[in-house]
Amino acid sequence: MRRIKHRDGVALCVLSSALLLAGQPPPGLVGIYIRYLQPVQGNLPLLALFTVLSVFAFTTTFGALLVFAGGWYFLLGRVSRGRFLVGFGVGFTSLTMASRLAYTVLIGATPLDFFLPLATTVTGLGILLGTMAHTVMGQYALLLKKHARNAVRRWRRARRAGRPRVEDPDLRSPT
Repeated sequence: MRRIKHRDGVALCVLSSALLLAGQPPPGLVGIYIRYLQPVQGNLPLLALFTVLSVFAFTTTFGALLVFAGGWYFLLGRVSRGRFLVGFGVGFTSLTMASRLAYTVLIGATPLDFFLPLATTVTGLGILLGTMAHTVMGQYALLLKKHARNAVRRWRRARRAGRPRVEDPDLRSPT
């Protein structure tokens, strides 16, 4: 089995995904399908509409799935795709939090009334861990980029060293 040098990013993705799923209200993925999508399964336009509405209604669940998929791709070594999915999942979930924050301010409460309960919930902790995983993946991506750049430089140097120089009088073509 190959050695995983980036297991901390994968572990953060799994923890973030689990916490985001734990913070979502009860229906869960199977419940969403059974309750909202299965009754309209025969009507394709209505199924498409209900699918989009389900994604927007349960953004935390779908954000958690995106974070988990990003961790999976990161585990497979596809860092850029994994980082994109983790960022998209955390951003998708944070968008929900931003809309709830806007509603809290609109009804006349202070933002502190929203952030204190959020900081103590598993959803808030899941967003925080997802952001940390995204950062760790970015640092690992930079590390891979540096290693690739150094490998290309070594290859170019070796290629230049093996090539004969044109300045040598013995190597010029007689004219």
